[in-house]
This record gives sequence, C-alpha cells and structure tokens, in this order.
Amino acid sequence: MDTSAYLTAVVEQTSTLAEWVDGQDAAAPVPTCPKWTLADLVDHVGGTQRMVAVLVGEQLAEPSKAFAAYVPAPADSAQWRAWLTETAEKAKQAFEGVADDAPVWDPSGASAGVPFWSRRLFGEISVHRADAAASLDKQYELEPEQAVAATEDWLDTMTSRGYWENRKDFAEAMRGTGQTLHFHATDAPGEWLARREPDRVALERTHTKADVAVRGPAVELLLVLSRRRPLTAAQALEVHGDRALLDQWIDHMDWVTDA
Repeated sequence: MDTSAYLTAVVEQTSTLAEWVDGQDAAAPVPTCPKWTLADLVDHVGGTQRMVAVLVGEQLAEPSKAFAAYVPAPADSAQWRAWLTETAEKAKQAFEGVADDAPVWDPSGASAGVPFWSRRLFGEISVHRADAAASLDKQYELEPEQAVAATEDWLDTMTSRGYWENRKDFAEAMRGTGQTLHFHATDAPGEWLARREPDRVALERTHTKADVAVRGPAVELLLVLSRRRPLTAAQALEVHGDRALLDQWIDHMDWVTDA
C-alpha cells in the first residue's frame, strides 16, 4: 500500500468507527484496553489523527507544536460521528499536499517521515476499530491484504530503534541471544521473522525456520499480536515450537501502557 491507499483506508475505517460509536454510552468499558472507556478511545483516535495532520501538513521537524494541537473529542457522544469524520478528512488532506520524502519528525529513529505516519495512522485505526468492536459487540472485519499491512505496521513500529530506546521495559524483556519468532499470514502475502538480539529486535520479511512459528489468517495474526484477541481464542492460528517464547512476546506487545 502507498500513502494514498493508506489514507483512503483510514477515512473508510474511521467512517465505520464513527457509525459504531454514534450516540453510544461514553462510559462504556473497552475490554481490550482495560483502563479506557469508549470516550477515551474516540478521543485517542481523533486526537491522534488531528495531531498527525498538523505534524505532516506543516512538515514539522519536532513534535511539540503538533502535541499542543491535540483537540479532545466532544463530551456528547451524539457529536462523535461528525467529529471523527472530520478528523480523518483533515488527516487525508494534510498528506495530499506533502511529498513522501518531505522531512517530517517521527519516533521510529529511522527518519521514515511521511510514509511512517501514513502507515501508522492506518495501523492505529485498524487496531482501535477492533477495540470499538469489542466494546460494542460489533463484528470486526478486515481484508487480508489490509490485515497484513496493519500487522507490518505493528511489528515494524514495535521493533523500531525508537521504541527500543524509549521503552526500557520492552528493551529489557526483549533482549536475547538470537531467539527467533516467525509469523506467517496464510491468506495474503506476509511473513516476518523477529530475532531477539542483545541490543535490538531485528525484523526480516522472510520464510525460514524459527524457534516458534505462528501461521494462519492475517486478521487473526493482527488481533493476537496486538493483544486484541487471546491466542487461545484464535482457533485458526497454528503454533509450532517454543510456546513460552511466543507468550513472552505477546505479553510485551503493548504500544502504550494502558493498551
């Protein structure tokens, strides 16, 4: 997927989320993010999209101005649908006026800039729409190719140099001596090998033997790796090898502490 495809999907998925949450109980719990209410979820999704729109639209070299531009969601859930629709459109428009190679700050440590943020917004809405589905008892669906793209975003972000350096708990837990985990989508092209090294987690896109391997439908991989579905509930996934190594990996796949 390219930047345009990512942002089109962001708008589409945000529209679905907006329909789901329209007029719902703001205090409803979000089971997949135990410390969040539905209001917290809506606020996070829309506020993040608006911040990224500022960051990319103004091609900022550091994030403070974008952070200061955070706009909280309306308190009245009857206003959420219009607000979320507007936030996604603002994000899409911001990217439309900026080249992929424009210098824009990002937290990955790789100076990935505009492509990083287009994919990150797509990954965000893909995972947080699953949160809304869990909260509101909705059916979560995602095309296999899009689930692969969202899984790629999750794994690439979690194994980035920036994440390693800024989440010391993650770094300590993931330090290794070459232990390997292989993730394989069976309904769309997507394979990843994560290798735990002393100073990083190296991520490769390859098919090879590993200490533990997980294979199955891309959407199941995404939900399990992002901790939106317990591995025990993902009946379509096959696990081969060191289950304890996989369990430890999943235990530490939290992008933010509360999620």
